[in-house]
Amino acid sequence: MAHFAKSPVPRFSAEVYQNPYLPEGGREVHAVVTVTATGGGTTGGRPVPAGAGRPDAGVVIMVDCSGSMAHPPAKLRGAREATAAALDAVRDGVGFAVVAGTHRAVEVYPGDGRLAVADAQTRARAGEAVRALGAGGGTAIGSWLRLTERLLSSTGAGIRHAILLTDGRNEHESPQELRAALDACQGSFTCDARGVGTDWEVKEVTGIASALLGTADIVADPAGLAADFTRMMETAMGKEVADVGLRLWTPLGAETVFVKQVAPTVADLTGRRRESGPRSGDYPTGSWGDESRDYHLCVRVPAAGVGQEMLAARVSLIISGPDGDPAGPSPQPLSQALVRAVWTDDVTASTSINPQVAHYTGQAELAQAIQQGLDARKSGDTDGATAKLGRAVQLAGSSGNEETAKLLAKVVDVVDAATGTVRLKATVAEADEMTLETRSTKTVRVKK
Repeated sequence: MAHFAKSPVPRFSAEVYQNPYLPEGGREVHAVVTVTATGGGTTGGRPVPAGAGRPDAGVVIMVDCSGSMAHPPAKLRGAREATAAALDAVRDGVGFAVVAGTHRAVEVYPGDGRLAVADAQTRARAGEAVRALGAGGGTAIGSWLRLTERLLSSTGAGIRHAILLTDGRNEHESPQELRAALDACQGSFTCDARGVGTDWEVKEVTGIASALLGTADIVADPAGLAADFTRMMETAMGKEVADVGLRLWTPLGAETVFVKQVAPTVADLTGRRRESGPRSGDYPTGSWGDESRDYHLCVRVPAAGVGQEMLAARVSLIISGPDGDPAGPSPQPLSQALVRAVWTDDVTASTSINPQVAHYTGQAELAQAIQQGLDARKSGDTDGATAKLGRAVQLAGSSGNEETAKLLAKVVDVVDAATGTVRLKATVAEADEMTLETRSTKTVRVKK
């Protein structure tokens, strides 16, 4: 009979940055909450083998094997090498599987409807199966995701993660079918999505990653896949706690306007709320390792007079139940922070903007300006594209987002960054435009 030891509770901290002061009658309270996880590790309340030292985990790699992956042959070759490299990074004892995706999903390894347990032998066998992958057929990503969900749900793994690689558009199922698959998979696993080459749809790939709380990126050159897959798998192996929810309680008469992750990327969580008690809702944040993330929240409180003060919101980090269900009204919080509202007639106090809030408001506007500018460019709206991308250049410069500034400079000629004066380039490499769009939500941390 197996012996189990309870894994240590992870150490979470939550720190609030805000200007609590409102003018008389003021209602909207903004705050940035920095959440940091360090050390420890848990499997969301599940036991782990004594002496294992880490939580159990399950990973699935979905490899596009549609016909287009053979053109040029370097794409499929790069995908095979990248998958083999990722398998090498899978920790002993972790459950894993490889899925070949075309207009249907096929379990390449282990092939018996469940995850294999990683060790030297299973990794070698999986590598042999991956080397035999060929290209042919269409693309139906929803079917890949559904098979992955069945595989990961078949295990009691606390950390459930997937990597998805595609080189084309989801042409063999409707957008509604893909949306239904994503809805079915939400809360079951996280997923990093990658597009290789330049024939895939950015909004499709980023939409998959956003729905499943993962990362999205472009790998324009297949030669870069192996290094990228290795980094993704190493990050997944570093996750120590699954199913963390950000719980927001607001007082009677208050309402939540929005909750957004703003670092390391912008992700709007507002629509992902699940009610967890009176005036309380949970927002999913996925799995955590040793890392820090920032969240921007806005709460609308009842208006009050000068001198009054109230608790505008209480933010807690909690372990969610299975499939992201709320853990109940009274779980032991991993950490907690308070957001205040104070009404004052001091104009200087009530009109000043907290630096963190100002920074991330600008970063969210930067991501939106890039996306709107590129959409305008594609539709032939030169003036609209110039205005939006110019504003993006201005925001990237003022916030110190140097990487985004470099990507913008490949799409526009910058005349004056400070004023956002730009000219659209006459010709832009497709890979450069797709890279800017895919990475538009990446942010830089505010300097504290």
